[in-house]
Amino acid sequence: MMTERWGRKGARLVTAAVLATPLVALASGPVRAAVPLGEQLYKSNDCVTCHAVNQKLVGPSYVDIAKKFAGQKDAVATLVKAVKDGHVGTWGMVPMPPHPTLSDADIKAIVEWILSLK
Repeated sequence: MMTERWGRKGARLVTAAVLATPLVALASGPVRAAVPLGEQLYKSNDCVTCHAVNQKLVGPSYVDIAKKFAGQKDAVATLVKAVKDGHVGTWGMVPMPPHPTLSDADIKAIVEWILSLK
């Protein structure tokens, strides 16, 4: 038995080492950046149906949107309104449907993430 061979203190040290091993493995593994809120919201809503980050689907890629609106001081407000109310014409004649059930805060987080992709 472990306690007979190493004593109680030794048994406690071995138990602590065994319990700490997964924590050390986690701490020494690669550090992953947190997924931005806007990206999380994009992936959890219907945005993925028509948009991708790096390629055009039904709508433009988010990288293309970020490039088009780069440097425009009213870009966030313009895009929040476009997502909330829907629109047509900026990227051709395929309309973007409105998203009235998304909160303004969630839309803003998505838009700010998109604009960060430039």
